Amino acid sequence: MEKAQQLLLDYGLRKTGCRQEVLRQFLHNGHALSHADLERLIGDRYDRVTIYRTLYSFEGKGLIHSINDVSGAVKFALCQEESCSRQHHHDNHVHFSCTACSQTFCLNEVHIPPISLPQGYQVERMHFSAEGICKDCSTR
Repeated sequence: MEKAQQLLLDYGLRKTGCRQEVLRQFLHNGHALSHADLERLIGDRYDRVTIYRTLYSFEGKGLIHSINDVSGAVKFALCQEESCSRQHHHDNHVHFSCTACSQTFCLNEVHIPPISLPQGYQVERMHFSAEGICKDCSTR
């Protein structure tokens, strides 16, 4: 079975054409993708609302997570299979935006350090992003 189909099955999602194609794009690209990126990559086979619904269903199941990049755009990236599940979704790692190619990467090996908050405060989600030149652009 193809990896995209297996992931949809593992996460309890129906195997629609759009879901399979969007997931294939995430598996093929090694960086976060915006809705506009997906529209460009997929073409006009699916309307924009269907792509949005697909992204939000993936996020709701813990298959992908959203990233607000340094430009303010919302991008999405695959969650690491070992770090997210349908029951517990988190992305406790650094996101890196390249100023040369405009791609956003999950640096899963760079974890956000725990912080101590005053009494009465509870962290629900932390964001840590860095920007600079990615490894591909720095070797060009």
